[in-house]
Amino acid sequence: MEREKLGSRLGFILISAGCAIGLGNVYRFPIITGAYGGAAFVLMYIAFLVLLGLPVMMAELAVGRASQRSIATSFDVLERPKQKWHLMKYLGVSGNYLLMMFYCTISCWMVVYFVKYLTGSIAGITDPAKLGEAFGATATNTPLNVIATYAVIILCFGVCALGLQKGVERITKVMMVALLVLLVGLAVYACTLSNAAEGLKFYLIPSFAKMKEAGIATVVSAAMGQAFFTLSIGIGSVAIFGSYIGKERRLLSEATTIISLDTFVALMSGLIVFPACFTYNNGITADAGTVSASFLFTTLSSIFNQMPGGRIVGTLFFLFMMFAAFSTVIAVFENIVSFWLELTKLKRWAVCLINIGIMMVLVLPAIFSNSIWADIKVFGQGFMDLEDTIVSKCLLPIGSLVYVVFCTWKFGWGKENFLKEVNTGKGPKYPRFMVYYMKFLLPIIIIAVLVLSFVKV
Repeated sequence: MEREKLGSRLGFILISAGCAIGLGNVYRFPIITGAYGGAAFVLMYIAFLVLLGLPVMMAELAVGRASQRSIATSFDVLERPKQKWHLMKYLGVSGNYLLMMFYCTISCWMVVYFVKYLTGSIAGITDPAKLGEAFGATATNTPLNVIATYAVIILCFGVCALGLQKGVERITKVMMVALLVLLVGLAVYACTLSNAAEGLKFYLIPSFAKMKEAGIATVVSAAMGQAFFTLSIGIGSVAIFGSYIGKERRLLSEATTIISLDTFVALMSGLIVFPACFTYNNGITADAGTVSASFLFTTLSSIFNQMPGGRIVGTLFFLFMMFAAFSTVIAVFENIVSFWLELTKLKRWAVCLINIGIMMVLVLPAIFSNSIWADIKVFGQGFMDLEDTIVSKCLLPIGSLVYVVFCTWKFGWGKENFLKEVNTGKGPKYPRFMVYYMKFLLPIIIIAVLVLSFVKV
């Protein structure tokens, strides 16, 4: 069977960026930016994106495009006889399933709150404590979470079942364009609020005093971690879309564009959050070390409910959040579908049906961890937090390390093959000196990120 291809470069860029752009871009990035020095932290974050995120993304895209396969068989195609790099497929597919086990549930909360704002059922509550109670009631409502999460699973696998071009590419293009339009519109509106100038000052003017107060080591660790984990690299979720494109363009320009879009969304989110918080909340009070998704449903919801026309703003904001969530879910589901298509003789629709059933079972621990299994802890964490920890702190850095070593060392694919692949086509060349950086220094940095993610600096 002939392998499907994406219909356009724009489709590739938007789908890959959609995979990278996640919910953490919106609620976590602005908070740690404000806590750790504003623009000074942003500059450090961007530097680490270039030093960490870009090379790993290049490695993933190169392996995907050179092999024309998903993580299921990409290492099989490129490795030499008797090598064991193909075992990476099990880490990669485990990471994709684990990510979706908790991410689908968080995505369902975006759907629920979009409906709440659309119907106005939550628009009148301004007290953050009462909004916290309302969110708690939502998170612990097992039937609601099961139904809404199952709806997300069916909808997103349904998009994948339509095919790569007719489903994944077409739908993701629409969602990503809508996401960017909503993002810019909300940012423009937020910048017109009465105390927006103070919020922008806090966000955009470097504060080295804040960096010193937090501790330089803590700030560096936070910038490295945010830059590394924001792109969802290391488990083949980006490589799959590299396998769907031709060799007309060099990969440096493609990776740079994807990372730029991801960074644009993160930076623009700050233009929404800071002016709003300084106008209606006297600043951001969330702790950068403990901030969670509940910030969206308490602090930000309280702010929306105090604004003139806040119901409309809240509706549009959670619509934007839905698109951000769904773009990631569809991209990861497509990687799972491609994995099955390469290892079985099943049709795409059959693979999607089977995986709908599998995911309906796998998401239950995360759903139950907020309600009937709330007292069950593994290593001190509920199932949802544990799944998040395993993916973000273990599988992503370990997978990234595998990709980097495979692409730069002789006992892997090798730096010459890697350079040839990334520099095939038109566009800027990836410099040779970066390969030596990837070979000798980047693995040490990735290991440092892995260790620091478990150690409070």
